[in-house]
Amino acid sequence: MSIVGLLTFANFNDVKAQDQPAAEATEQVAEATDQVAEEAAAPVEEAAAPADDTKSFHQMLKEKYIQGGAGWMTPVLLCLIFGMALIIERILYLNMATTNVKKLLDGIEEKAKNNDWKGARELCADTRGPVASIFVQGLDRIDQGLENVEKAVTSYGGVQMARLENNMTWIGLFIALAPSFGFLGTVVGMVQAFDDIETAGDISPTVVAGGMKVALLTTIFGLITAIILQIFYNYILTKIESLVDQMEDGSISFMDILVKYHK
Repeated sequence: MSIVGLLTFANFNDVKAQDQPAAEATEQVAEATDQVAEEAAAPVEEAAAPADDTKSFHQMLKEKYIQGGAGWMTPVLLCLIFGMALIIERILYLNMATTNVKKLLDGIEEKAKNNDWKGARELCADTRGPVASIFVQGLDRIDQGLENVEKAVTSYGGVQMARLENNMTWIGLFIALAPSFGFLGTVVGMVQAFDDIETAGDISPTVVAGGMKVALLTTIFGLITAIILQIFYNYILTKIESLVDQMEDGSISFMDILVKYHK
């Protein structure tokens, strides 16, 4: 019996010793499989994560435009389009109206020294800009006396100033309309939010989110449009003031030349 017991115990230990490495190998294989699965899943998650961040600025702007409601965002967009069209027209016009007044006056004085008033007029006629146009009007009346020349210069100077300020009223209108449409969309969105609360009988954020989004987006776009137009509007005003100063200073110098050389 003792011998049989010893042999049984020895066989049991051998079986146990053989089972233990097999179990450890199985656990190692399972851990390796899990690690490979995690490494395979990680790139998928990393690749999927940037998908939400790949929207371009144009796509985001379009999405916000739709969320704000085309009925209220379209008037704001039209204000921006028409306002920028007028601004571009004014900037081009004012840049073309810029004149080297000192050079022009030096040329007129050279002609005046030789009593060549016709040549001085042709020089002014070939020069672009409101200053040269004013000088043309004055030289056309050089034979009528300096008093008539001064009246013509003053009167036509007012005409040129009005031309410089052309379309500025419309730009100012679009600056005022853009935020007004935005605020109107805000009021409508708030009314919509309260209607939704009344219908649902609940004041939870989910109920009022839609109306509040319309209200905020229309206001934001309206204010952004007004800010953009206002910046260009002030730039144009600065250009106009600079040209008006050139016209006034040039007219004074022009009359001084006529007084000095006209006989």
